[in-house]
Amino acid sequence: MTPQTITDQTWAAIRAEFTLPALAQVHHRLSELMEDPEPVMRQLVRVFIDDGTFCPGFQFLPGGQLQPTVTALFRRAMELEIPHNYFTLWMSTGSRALGGTRPVDHLKKDPAPLLRALETYRWR
Repeated sequence: MTPQTITDQTWAAIRAEFTLPALAQVHHRLSELMEDPEPVMRQLVRVFIDDGTFCPGFQFLPGGQLQPTVTALFRRAMELEIPHNYFTLWMSTGSRALGGTRPVDHLKKDPAPLLRALETYRWR
């Protein structure tokens, strides 16, 4: 089975709702906020579009820190071998396991249902 295609329209919608700053922009901003941004940089969700690398804005809290629930979910996604782009797609689209709501809309709630929903995600 081949992975589903992520369209330019999908990326445009994610960019419009959450922002998709370039990785270099994020690095620059984190360098302004902290002495050593590298530990944070290693935890970033990244998406790869054409020749660019971008960071979905839903992973950031006001002030530039990472959203802990996204970090935990992303860590688990990597263990499940879900590629960055498909993790971002999962975060921003309705999930049957969450009653049709998007994972991103549950970030301020108990992360356990999100982790269970991630376990059922089939990206390919």
